[in-house]
Amino acid sequence: MSPQTPANRLKALPPETQRIIEEHGIKYVLTQFVDIHGVAKTKSVPVGALAAAIKNGAGFAGFALSGMGMAPHGPDLLAMGDLSTLTPLPWQPGYGRVACICHVNGKPHPYDTRYVLIQQIARLKERGWHLNTGLEPEFSLFRRNDDGSLSPEASDTLDKPCYDYKGLSRARAFLERLTESLQKIGYDIFQIDHEDAPGQFEINYTYGEALESADRFVLFRMAAAEIANSMGMVCSFMPKPNPQRAGNGMHIHLSIGDKDDNNLFHDETDKRHMGLSRLAYHFAAGLLKHAPALCALAAPTVNSYKRLVVGRSLSGATWAPVFITYGLNNRSAMIRVPYGRLEYRLPDSGCNPYLMSAAIIAAGLDGVDRELDPGQPCNENLYRMGVENIIARGIEILPQSLNEAIRALEYDDLFRKTLGNEIVNEFIKEKRMEWVEYNRYVTDWEFKRYAEFF
Repeated sequence: MSPQTPANRLKALPPETQRIIEEHGIKYVLTQFVDIHGVAKTKSVPVGALAAAIKNGAGFAGFALSGMGMAPHGPDLLAMGDLSTLTPLPWQPGYGRVACICHVNGKPHPYDTRYVLIQQIARLKERGWHLNTGLEPEFSLFRRNDDGSLSPEASDTLDKPCYDYKGLSRARAFLERLTESLQKIGYDIFQIDHEDAPGQFEINYTYGEALESADRFVLFRMAAAEIANSMGMVCSFMPKPNPQRAGNGMHIHLSIGDKDDNNLFHDETDKRHMGLSRLAYHFAAGLLKHAPALCALAAPTVNSYKRLVVGRSLSGATWAPVFITYGLNNRSAMIRVPYGRLEYRLPDSGCNPYLMSAAIIAAGLDGVDRELDPGQPCNENLYRMGVENIIARGIEILPQSLNEAIRALEYDDLFRKTLGNEIVNEFIKEKRMEWVEYNRYVTDWEFKRYAEFF
């Protein structure tokens, strides 16, 4: 019998896995999943032990993780890796990443949001469809000051810094390193731009199927955070870092493809001249119908609702949707129609991409199955119409606090029926506690205002 040396153990892996490990000099593999908030969790596995970790799972104490619904005396949470997702990490030489699904007692864990998404993808597959998603993550770069506070990076000097050459150029060392790292692992990046706030940027890459896009977004945040840290910076995906500037959204472009990847949302004969098929209109109607509950999943933090407000930023524009409607190339609506596809503008960069994508499928399919009508599009600037005029037209406003959004999710039965009671109840429980903690916190504003007020 051959001794179980690391080299022999490596031979137990599929040939393609061995090739990737050898070609990229991978010594350790991160078995990675996310908690309910979408935050990456990992264990580092030496490659010699990878075959065993894939076969048996990497063990975690589930109670130590947010939103996994486990008790201290419960069984182990086992992260079961998918070797087809093995990806080298150019920013972390010698390391690779495998995306995992958590199992408990030999079964996929219903609290694992990647598994929740896979279940929704299966519903599409039954119809011969798949969802393509193009994610547009925005983020803010900061420098940490000596006192621990954060200041915007890149020495922006303009009140309206969007697309500014100087701001983009002065952050190029980080942006180039992140871009080139992601390009090495197959991201088709096609543009990089300075967004509407100091130190705020966006990197766009080609769309993919929903699971691949969610996996890539998690890896994008991991790469951005570590590269920034190595350069003495903080890369933040916080939805609204500056109350007077634009927040970090994550607009999602949506289309359904068939087995040949034909875009089933596109129809040149559309009488509304938006290039949309009946399928696309019904899908959009589902997103509109369930918008208040979806808001909790798309904008899942207290801070998210500092972004979702009516008004304008100091730079002259706001890109955050507040109004539950859709329109042709209308960036003031919740759903923008670029022509032949949908752009869902509600999510921010702090969302869990698996849970968000699963909820999009659930809401969209509800619209398709019930043949819901999205109503007439709104192609006007909603921010200039006035709230009274908007309400008079029957256009509703998104929840204006996390508490309001959680309540909407609680009362919308669709998501318990489709995503599962476990994950929805756990999400509501976690977010209620976040809301309670926020409301109990005494801010500097309160202390300054009230300490000697009476």
